[in-house]
Amino acid sequence: MTERNALLAIHLGALLFGLSGIFGKLAATTPNMIAGGRAFFAVLALSLAAVLWRSRNAIRPSLRQMALLALGGLLLGTHWVTFFEAVKVSGVAIATLGFASFPAFTVLLEGLLFRERTRPSEFAMVGVVCAGLILVTPQFSLSSDATVGLLWAVLSGFLFALLSLLNRASTRGLDPVKAALYQNITVLLCFVPLAWPLLPSVSAVDWLWLAMLGIFCTGLAHSLFVASLRVLKARTTAVIFALEPVYGILFAWWLFSEQPTLRMLAGGVLIVSAIFVSARMAR
Repeated sequence: MTERNALLAIHLGALLFGLSGIFGKLAATTPNMIAGGRAFFAVLALSLAAVLWRSRNAIRPSLRQMALLALGGLLLGTHWVTFFEAVKVSGVAIATLGFASFPAFTVLLEGLLFRERTRPSEFAMVGVVCAGLILVTPQFSLSSDATVGLLWAVLSGFLFALLSLLNRASTRGLDPVKAALYQNITVLLCFVPLAWPLLPSVSAVDWLWLAMLGIFCTGLAHSLFVASLRVLKARTTAVIFALEPVYGILFAWWLFSEQPTLRMLAGGVLIVSAIFVSARMAR
């Protein structure tokens, strides 16, 4: 893959990840069903990707790594449920911006869990993200759907930060596509009991949205991300992935008329800018 193709791949991957909230809102079913359906189709897509994109230098996971991958699957599934709950309650824009707070949690948790020194610029990034979240919330009241949805989204971001750090500690040397496959299998196994009673109520159109989530927003997006990392620097991919919430908000504006207020836009600019600058400064 050339550098130009890798850049196209990572932009397409960011776009597909950004569409997760769109398909989650279109699917007229519960967050548990969405998570289970997404995992089902993701397992199919990642199984194919694992065959097509084999990593020659990858090692077989140890029992400890398999246990940590299973724990990662639990975090991934819970992250999905909380994110789609946020989408259902407050809309795609607020859910996407709330989830975009995860780099701030990552910075704080890295310092606590890995005893890594947090730089002043990273503390500044956390502060800017917090200011952005305050602006995104029209009014802080638990009687407000916007506030409740934002809290679900921030919890989703926190869980994703935990997942990222767990993957950092447990997937070293493993084939990243296979690691994602194992985690999605865990999600599927966990959510089958929750989703099974809901199967008769899922329409054909809803199955289409779930398939789009699993195949394109999970399997293909993750595969593109992994493929681009073989050519691009991690810092470059992180900067491009800062555009993920932008894609999500633009599509929500276009498809659902979720027109953000000036205050929400200002908060979104702060959050995305903090992520962008942090990624540029990362080494």
